[in-house]
Order: sequence, then structure tokens, then C-alpha cells
Amino acid sequence: MNNSSGDATHFALVAHDARKDEIVDWVGLQLAHLSRVQIFSTGTTGSRIKQTYPELDVTCLKSGPLGGDQQIGAMICEEKLDALVFFVDPLSPMPHDVDVKALTRLATVYDLPMACSRSTADLIVKGLVDGDDYTPV
Repeated sequence: MNNSSGDATHFALVAHDARKDEIVDWVGLQLAHLSRVQIFSTGTTGSRIKQTYPELDVTCLKSGPLGGDQQIGAMICEEKLDALVFFVDPLSPMPHDVDVKALTRLATVYDLPMACSRSTADLIVKGLVDGDDYTPV
């Protein structure tokens, strides 16, 4: 999605249970930048972000295992997102691992910038929120 028209930037923020604290902390570190972003997030992650930072524009979707991952996947397919930040817990077995794989596959298919760690999330914010409009070549 190219925002040269001046539209808001749209990010999806998702985190596995073991990384929810980390994504909430990361949002706090990026608060000045994310205040200019429309955030879509799966249920619990979004609720925690919204509760901690009520000044942010956060739309909470369903919980990941209850369809939130699919809602974000649909937004990717409809090209309604500019980036996906998904703090994945690689050390715990996930009962809904197929949903996770589907999301990362869609982000790859649609060439959507995706971060699974703090450092890559920082780079996406720097490039898409702070930087010039990004248009894939």
C-alpha cells in the first residue's frame, strides 16, 4: 500500500502470549511514531495496547485463534495494510500454528513489510513512518 495520497499508515500488530509484554513495551518506545498510525490488532494484544496507550488509534479484532489472524490475513489480501508486526514466540508450541504460517505466507505473497522481532519492527517504523513514502520496485 502506497500512502503518497496522504492517507494514514496502517499497521497490524500481533503477539503470541509469551511476547505480549514485549510488544506493549515496544509500542511505548515507538509511541511518538505510532501515534501517526492506524493500528489493527488481534484481541488481547490490541486490548493491552489500547489500555496502556489510550491515545493511540487501535482497532481490536477477534482473538488470533478465534479468527483475528484470518481478519488480518483478509486485510493483507485487500491491500489495506502497510506493515505487519508479529512478535512470534519461536520456543513454544502453538496450537494454531497453521494460522501463523498463513499470515506470514500472505505477507510474503503480497510483499508486505513484516517484522517478527523488535529490531526489524524498528526498521519498518523508521522506513514507513519516519522516512519518505516507500514504493516497492
